[in-house]
Order: sequence, then structure tokens, then C-alpha cells
Amino acid sequence: MDLSKVIREIPDFPQEGVLFRDITTLLKDPAALHDAVDQICDQLKDLEFDYVLGPESRGFIFGVPVAYAMNKGFIPVRKPGKLPCAVIRKEYDLEYGSNVLEIHADALKKGDKVVVVDDLIATGGTSKAICELVEEIGAEVVSMNFLIELKDLNGREILKDYNVQSIIAY
Repeated sequence: MDLSKVIREIPDFPQEGVLFRDITTLLKDPAALHDAVDQICDQLKDLEFDYVLGPESRGFIFGVPVAYAMNKGFIPVRKPGKLPCAVIRKEYDLEYGSNVLEIHADALKKGDKVVVVDDLIATGGTSKAICELVEEIGAEVVSMNFLIELKDLNGREILKDYNVQSIIAY
């Protein structure tokens, strides 16, 4: 299935000049959602890994079913203050300002292998911060898998040291 055909395009959102790719139309279509998860799983089928890791919030949408289908555990990466136990945090820069990601301190151990699943790669800044967080623990990012890649924003460049795969490229 060509999943790009079920993603709604909204011009000038969230600001003028931006063409927003709205995945809610894909999410409400059972066949499209099933196919998206299957395609990500197919990209991962030959890789050895221990966990699927997904960033808040849309990484949860795709990461959990991928983890379930591949019989792996799922580890959430959250915004600050959302995880109840001790955390490891990573502050990173955005185009305008900064942000923070957190993971439970006991979520991974040295030598664990993870795949990161998210809905979108744009500039790659958030994804790079996730990789650095995982590596700080001593675990390894085996693959980064995205539903959508916005090629003009060059996210692959900042992630050139990682296996990056996407299903739809705009």
C-alpha cells in the first residue's frame, strides 16, 4: 500500500509556508495502520535487538505495536517530569531554544541493543539526542526507523553514523 496516499496534507500549518503531513488519517484507517506497522517490522526482521524505544508521543503510537509484533519490550522516552522513578536526562538544542528528554535510569543496561521507532524525522535533532542518551547508558542504537522522512531538512546528515530507514520520503 502507498501510505503517502492516506496522509492528509495541510498547507500553512502550524505556520504559513509549512505543508503539514497529518498522520491522523493514516491512524484511523485500519489497513493503513496495519501496513505501516508491518513495513517497519519488515525493515527490522533481520536485525538483532533487545528493545524498541519510542519518544513521546507519536513514537509510542508506532513503537508499541512494533515491539508487540516482534516480541520485544518497549521503552518510552519522555518529556521532563513524566517518569516516576530515577531518570537519565539529555538536554539538546533546537533551532529556537532547547528541550529535554528523559528515560528511566534502569530501563537499559550496558550492552543492550535498541531500535528507535518514531513517526517522523525532520532535522534529526531529537533523534540524535535519543542516540546520545542510549549511548550514555552504554547501550547501542541498532536502527532508527521512521514512518515519514522530510528529506529537505537533512535529518539523515546528523544521523549519518546510524542505520536510518523510513517508509515515506517527502
